[in-house]
Amino acid sequence: MSGSCGRGDSCQFLHSWSRGDGFSLLARLEGHVGKPVSGIGLPSGSDKLYTASSDGKVCAWDCHSGLISGAVNVSDQIGCLISDEEWVFVGFPNGVKAWNFKSEVYYDLTGPSGQVNALEVGLDALYAGAEDGGISVWKANRFQHAIPLRGHASAVTCLRASINGELHRLYSGSTDGMIKEWDLNTGECIQTLKAHDDDVTSVICWDQYLVSCSLDKKVKFWGRTEEGGDEIILLYTHEEEHAALALGGVNDSDGKPILFCSWNDNSVGLYELPSLKERGRIYAEKEVRAIRAGQEGLFFTGDASGVVSVWKLAEKLVAS
Repeated sequence: MSGSCGRGDSCQFLHSWSRGDGFSLLARLEGHVGKPVSGIGLPSGSDKLYTASSDGKVCAWDCHSGLISGAVNVSDQIGCLISDEEWVFVGFPNGVKAWNFKSEVYYDLTGPSGQVNALEVGLDALYAGAEDGGISVWKANRFQHAIPLRGHASAVTCLRASINGELHRLYSGSTDGMIKEWDLNTGECIQTLKAHDDDVTSVICWDQYLVSCSLDKKVKFWGRTEEGGDEIILLYTHEEEHAALALGGVNDSDGKPILFCSWNDNSVGLYELPSLKERGRIYAEKEVRAIRAGQEGLFFTGDASGVVSVWKLAEKLVAS
């Protein structure tokens, strides 16, 4: 993985897992053999890292030893995994499993139609975006069904909640390039953005901005027309040569945001915001579709070969 190569720039082999001096590779966790990692979770107060894959298995990793402490087969294919406080949520065809690692209780949640591609928690509710374009909703108290969010004409691919003052919003992306903004208090769709020319693959919220990426090779930055306003407008577009797959981020010690974006050339770029100056790049055996920031400068990437890589930011960077 290192050293010089006589092929020079024409070499197609991977000689290093990263480029840049702001971070380092700590470990490679290989529990999902040959199947894409579809989610990474790190519940609050837990010493376990949870990962899921399209092999249908959820693995629990000991954060001290880096070894698997447990694994369970959930479904034929897991579409996503997230964590929130002491909960781990797993999405699969036509359902969601919810585990509480402290109380050791779990729930089997029904309602979605088709593969669950995205999960999010916001305003005391769990949201699941599915293949049929619907977003199922369960209230956090014993996971009682609430009215689902309907409006997407194609599969929902990503979700992100934003609780900013009096603005309680959910953003959803779909395979037809649309992004919808929902009011979490009323369940109403406030507006629909014709955001991309291909699948929207990821959305994140950063400060007062919305960031989206797509198979159309673009990362787009969105903002409101004025402070407290409702209308969202496109502020800037960043384009590269490959399809964009997943977004994440950290803040440095000065509060400057650093954006992660994975591309389907099997790399993850790290970019300073707002300049988008590239700070470094991570390389994987196959494309990265799962990115998760942890605590104390740790972050995690999961690729399509089934490997979860553990990274450590330089001390001048801290995870957001």
